[in-house]
This record gives sequence, C-alpha cells and structure tokens, in this order.
Amino acid sequence: MNLATAQQRRRLEEKAMEGGLLTAATLMENAGRALAEAVYRFALGHELEGPYARRLPGSPGTGAVRSCRSGVHTISNSGEVRPWAILTGKGRNGGDGLAAARHLALLGVPARIVYSAPPEQLDEEAVRQRRLLHKLPAALQPDEQVYEPGAIDWNGFGGIVDALLGTGTVSGPLREPVASLIREANGSGLPIVSADLPSGVEPDTGAVSDPCIQASATVAFGLAKIGLAQYPGVGMAGDVLVAPIGASLDAAALGLPAVHMLSERVLRNALGEEPDDRRQADSNKGTYGHVMTAAGSRLMSGAGLLCATAALRSGAGLVTWALPDRMAEAVIGLRPELMLAALNDGGSGGWQEVDPVELASAAAEMDSLVLGPGLGKLPPGWLRRLWEALPESLPLVLDADALNHLAAEKDFASWPRRQGGVVLTPHPGEMSRLTGWSTPEVQRNRIEAARRYASGHGVTLVLKGVRTVIAAPDGTCFVNPTGNAGMATGGTGDVLAGIIGSLLAQGKSPAAAAALGVWRHGAAGDRAAAARRSPASLIAGDLIEHL
Repeated sequence: MNLATAQQRRRLEEKAMEGGLLTAATLMENAGRALAEAVYRFALGHELEGPYARRLPGSPGTGAVRSCRSGVHTISNSGEVRPWAILTGKGRNGGDGLAAARHLALLGVPARIVYSAPPEQLDEEAVRQRRLLHKLPAALQPDEQVYEPGAIDWNGFGGIVDALLGTGTVSGPLREPVASLIREANGSGLPIVSADLPSGVEPDTGAVSDPCIQASATVAFGLAKIGLAQYPGVGMAGDVLVAPIGASLDAAALGLPAVHMLSERVLRNALGEEPDDRRQADSNKGTYGHVMTAAGSRLMSGAGLLCATAALRSGAGLVTWALPDRMAEAVIGLRPELMLAALNDGGSGGWQEVDPVELASAAAEMDSLVLGPGLGKLPPGWLRRLWEALPESLPLVLDADALNHLAAEKDFASWPRRQGGVVLTPHPGEMSRLTGWSTPEVQRNRIEAARRYASGHGVTLVLKGVRTVIAAPDGTCFVNPTGNAGMATGGTGDVLAGIIGSLLAQGKSPAAAAALGVWRHGAAGDRAAAARRSPASLIAGDLIEHL
C-alpha cells in the first residue's frame, strides 16, 4: 500500500482532474460518502473495513479501538441513534465533513454541524456542500452552531467527526478557537473519527501539534499520508482505513519514487519476495549461500554470537564467524553449527590489531559479509582499507561500530560504489552521526533522512526504530509495521544484521533483503512477545527462536 506526502496527494488529484472526468466536487462527494460509511459502521459497532476501504497495515483493528472506548454507546437507552458532532473547518476538510453529514442523515444517523469559524468563511467547495446539505428534507437537516468554548453539551452525542484541519502543514501550538475545540473533543470521552488524518498531525512526518485530535479511527482518502505511518502520528490516528475516492492515485504517475507500507502484498508485488521461507526440494547447503559475520570482541562476544546465529536461523546454508584470534578458543562449540575464522590480533583480543586485508581475504569466497556488531573502536582508515580490499561483487551489511567508524571517516560519499550493494542499519543516534543531523531532526523526518542518505551514497539504508524505514538508492522507501516495544532491548539490532546478511547470501537484492529482513525480524518479535507474559521480558535471543 502506497503512502504519499500532502503535496503529492494534491498533485495526483490535480492530475486526475486534468482529463475532465473528475472534478473537485466529485472528489469531495466521494470522500464524504466514504467517511459517512465508516462512521455508520463504527456507530453501529460493525467492523470498520468495508467492501472497498482497506485497513492500513499495522493499524490496531476495530476491536482494539472500541475496547478502549468502553461505556460509549451510540444507541441511547430508548433505542434512538444519538447524533454525531461534525467538527467543521473552513477548508476542504470541512467540506468533506459537510458531505459526510449529508450522507449520514440519509443513512439514519443524525448530525450537528459545529463550525470552528462562521460559515461565511468557508471556502468555495465547502460552501457548495453546505448548500446541498440545506436541500435535504427539513426533518433530515442537521442543526448548526458556531463553536464557543464551553457551550457544547457533549453528553448528547454518540460520537465526533473531526473535519477541522486536513492536510495543511501544522507546526507548533494551534490557534484558537480550534485548539479549545480539540481539547473539548478529546476530553469528551466520545469516539472520534477523523477525515483524512487527525487535526494536528503533520501529514508528511507524523509530528503532532499541541493539542492534537486523539482519533479512534481515521479515514484516509485515496492514499494514506506518510504522517499516518510514522510516530507520533500513528499514536493519534487509531484504526486507519484507506478509502478510494475515484482518482487513480499512484506516485509513479508523477515520476516519483514510491513510499510503501510493507505488507505481504507489497513484499510479493513490489519486491517479488515471499514473506515466509520456501525451500527447493532438490537443494543443498550450497544452494542457500555462505555468510561471514565479522562481529564481537572480548567484552561484547554476545553481539557476534547473536548475529551469526540469526544468520543461521534465517536460512543461510553456511555461516562463518570471523573474530580476533584470542577470542576463538573461548567460543568454540557455543553454536556447533557455526564455523570459525580466527584472525591474527597480535594477542590483543580486539579488532584494532586485525589486518583488514586478512579479513578481506577470508571473506573473498563468501556470499555476503556482515560487519560491525560488537567490534569496538577501529583505527582510522581501517574500514576504507577493508572496503577496497574486498571483492566489488561481495554484498555488505554495516551495523553498529562499523557505522560509527564510517561516520568518523567523513568522506564516505567519495568512496567507490560497490557492485554487490551495501546495506547500512543505523539506529537514530548512529543516523545522527552519519548525517550530521541531530537525533530529534532525524526522528522528525525519518523517511526524508533515510531517503536522502541512501540516494546520496548509493546504499540501502535501514533506519531502525518503531516503524523502521528502508530506503533504496533509487529513492523507493518502505515502512515496516511489524514489531513491538519489547524489542527495545540490547542485541535485537545484531539479530537484524544477521538476518539481512543471510538473505543477501541467498541471492536477494539489497533492497529486498533489507525489507524482507526487517519484516521477518519484527514478525519474530511479535511471535516472541505473544509467547511471553509481557513484551517487557523479551530478550534478543527470543527473536532468533521465533524466526
């Protein structure tokens, strides 16, 4: 499922209208109908996902949303349907809300329009929708009022439709009276269904204003905005449905690189990969590649063991664990399936004394190399020497300390590109060091940070964290919905590096290995969390057992 920026969505709608088959009025009518249908299903306690609208992968699901709103009933004790309050802004989002109010009235759900500003300030399309609303039979026409703080009795409503702000850029605190209206709506205890995205969520980043609508559900029109797939916006949107509104909304139509929300369908259609492993009946260990993991040191041997074991569990035919010579004897037999490559360390037990050319020679016959987990500090120039000594066709995964060393080199953009491809797997702090952005800047615009670095350096970049972002060199991005907060524990990144290295060794492209690896890593975390009393008890090794 594709994601879009607000500007892309607007441009796609303009393109759809250029041929004359669609008008702004048609798009608004379709958006209002989709919103009304979702509200109707929500009001009656039905599953939100209808025959056309699809749930955005990673959304919590209607059951989870409604359980958070226990005690709220749209049907009154007398059997009547309580009216819904339609919070209406001045622009197109307000017009969508007015169209939804008309369709709700025809479906038997009464509404009351609550304007954030006098109706005289509505834009042209919203004015048109108000006129259509007034053409309903008198018995169906909703009451209208202009919002004044403290003047609304929320107890008489069954729910709220948020049609206030839409996709306009939001930054900083909201102005009055919208801010007070949002605070009252959030404090009402009523379920809130937002039109396109919750008022106060920045559509391109997921940043939120103060205050911001806390929606129970959001109906995105045509394409979900990127802000619905990144935190903190995810936490404000509730259950996200994507409803068609009549336009063919495809970023490729604008010649733009796509942003996909990862799902089994996207893995198959966009990347040609199956979510789960499939083995050929006529195969052997040589069929599935040989991974080398250069990872771990005396004080962080576990990082190397986790990485190498994850590579094994992810289907590689063979895995060799390269490590400083002084460590080798201590880890013999820890994982009997692993082979060891002991490298001369001058008796130090660390990577500082290992000759990178020796490591390159040991990796020359491998199908992928994972470098970084638990390496510790490296001498200046060490990574550049390794880079140039390795076969150009050998795929690399750089993680953890390898990334810190790469950031310290300062000239990575000038390094020769590798034919086999490179996958970098930074967490936000490491991404900050790579880019020079502050960590908050990285987190505020994760997709742009990942895309810019991947495109500028010819690498595939995995920006880890909740809703991990995978960016390919051509600018295509994927956002991953699998995983949970229990995975915020030491070693899970080492596991991910091993998974991606294994998939590279099995012949997958860097983008496919990264996206599929992140998907499986998160899914393993979800299975591991489900098997335990609490996600808080997860440790990295649990993920390996659920791969």
